[in-house]
Amino acid sequence: MLIAAVALAVYPALIAGLVLAGRRSDATALTRFIPDCVVLLKRLVIDPRVPRGARTVLAALAAYLLLPIDLIPDFIPVAGQLDDVLIAAIALRLSLRSSGPGLIAEHWPGPPESLRLVTRAAGGRLRAP
Repeated sequence: MLIAAVALAVYPALIAGLVLAGRRSDATALTRFIPDCVVLLKRLVIDPRVPRGARTVLAALAAYLLLPIDLIPDFIPVAGQLDDVLIAAIALRLSLRSSGPGLIAEHWPGPPESLRLVTRAAGGRLRAP
């Protein structure tokens, strides 16, 4: 509980620090990163060009992330969040390999810098859009 409180306090401070440093676009990208990932996941799940197996894995990922039960509980520092990140990266890697980076880029609603971060986490490379 303490870690969640610290994270909730640090996140807005980090965004405010970026704005004060004149890095407004980085602050916007950081603010929008999680919602952009949710939009990407939703778009990939409903896109018929994504193979059925990859869509099933992505839908299972969404369900896993929404459920309060995890392989490693989130209240365990670092490891609790790391399992979510690793499972998401594996699911995105499957989607990236089966659909290609072009389809991921087409569905990404955020800035290109954030997209590069997502594709790098998924183990792929993205050509410049």
